[in-house]
Amino acid sequence: MGGNRTVILFLGPALVAIGVFFFLPVLAAFVLSFTDFDIYALGSFAYARFVGFKNYAQLLSDPLFWKAFRNTLEFLLIGGPLSIGVSLTAALMIQSKLVRWKGFFRTAYFTPVVTTLVAVAVIWRFIYHPRFGLLNYLLSFVGIGGVDWLGDQHWAMPAIILMAVWKNFGYNMVIFIAGLQNIPAELYEAASIDGAGRLQQLRTITVPLLAPTTVYISILTMIGYFQLFSEPYVMTQGGPLNSTLSIVLLMYQQGFRWWNMG
Repeated sequence: MGGNRTVILFLGPALVAIGVFFFLPVLAAFVLSFTDFDIYALGSFAYARFVGFKNYAQLLSDPLFWKAFRNTLEFLLIGGPLSIGVSLTAALMIQSKLVRWKGFFRTAYFTPVVTTLVAVAVIWRFIYHPRFGLLNYLLSFVGIGGVDWLGDQHWAMPAIILMAVWKNFGYNMVIFIAGLQNIPAELYEAASIDGAGRLQQLRTITVPLLAPTTVYISILTMIGYFQLFSEPYVMTQGGPLNSTLSIVLLMYQQGFRWWNMG
């Protein structure tokens, strides 16, 4: 009995906080989705009328929703695996015995993760500038003309994906490094004695033993990338022609720009 009280004493405050700040807002949002809650209902709940599944039917018949869904899916399916691949590559390079100053590179690669998105957006908007941007300047050396990266509907989403991968891969890299450090060095030594090269060691030792870490990182990355909001909000506002509009950004626009809370 005393053990149960101790558990309740320690878990109680956390459960109360989760209930108040997570479950109640989710429940409230679910209830509001069956009403026409708008800016007038903010003054009085009497203006919030029950409309049943009208909001859901309107959403599913809205071409803009499906456009945002496709954009989010594109960002998820391209940016997610690319971010994981870059993270794993960076982790393998840092853990290599040929690399010195490991602490410096870990810090340098992790710095974008803790950098505010506003600062990152300012830097990348300069990089993507159609006339004076660094990226177009580099492309000019190989004979490629300037590209309006954020103003062209065909290039805006790839530009957003590239920036998101650069900003976020450092977090997954640190987790991959921790997973690599847990692999016994004796396995690599035995493989070397048996004549296995680096690629064979990577395929037969590193990748299989990193499977739990990879699954964990994949789940976190997919969840995070499905919540695409900050990058298009700061860089493009969902444009051009809604080519970078995401589901979360569409929710924000409907709720806080047009006040269609329901």
